[in-house]
Amino acid sequence: MARYELLNNVAHSHLRVSARFSADYGDAVGMVEAFPTEFAEMQREYPIFLRRDPDGSWHAVALLGFGPSENLYLRDGAWHANYLPAVIARGPFLIGFQEQMVDGQLRNEPVIHVDLDHPRLRDGHGHPVFAPHGGNSPYLEKVIRVLHGIHVGVEGARRMYPELDRLGLIQPVTLDVRVDEGHQFNLTGLYGIDRERLAALDAEQLHALHREGWLEGVYLILASLNNVSRLIAEKQRRLREEAEGKAA
Repeated sequence: MARYELLNNVAHSHLRVSARFSADYGDAVGMVEAFPTEFAEMQREYPIFLRRDPDGSWHAVALLGFGPSENLYLRDGAWHANYLPAVIARGPFLIGFQEQMVDGQLRNEPVIHVDLDHPRLRDGHGHPVFAPHGGNSPYLEKVIRVLHGIHVGVEGARRMYPELDRLGLIQPVTLDVRVDEGHQFNLTGLYGIDRERLAALDAEQLHALHREGWLEGVYLILASLNNVSRLIAEKQRRLREEAEGKAA
């Protein structure tokens, strides 16, 4: 169970965040949430899909494997990709809001909270959160940038996805993956971009998407699907290793 506190350099001066990755830290997952602010980096490494929540709203996900707990980027305590998804990179931190006086007005300002029960904090080793004299460590500065990207991305997604849906650009995708003779996977509940509907948009609709900065995101989602073949290749490699290990 999470135990959040407002981060400060006195009470939390000792905190260190593990630099390793493992199932013990919650990294063995088949998909993670993705945000429009990271699509440009993410599409080079991960397939990006959309999913529909029970309330009808949308969110994007990066596919990591072909099962709920299969992360094909996770191996030997490391994450094998050049870009780490924001929800993983943020570690035990998240943005909360606190009433503060700004320019004579009381506002809800974003502040950083830390989950003191997060598994990455358990062993006391890894990245220091604060410098020896109380300033932010380089690691924390990076986390702050990641959290800002998530904050902006959540707000952008809230506006972007309903408009894509309204234009009929979001379509269900059934991912049938045949890795080899004995391994086939069927993933449902995923959505992608309808290429034909996108091509049928008129100039005014395309300009509106471009003006809002969403057209680029649409094409990045489409481009990311090439990474499904990367997942298949990695799954095949691991199955071969498993078979060779049994035969040895």
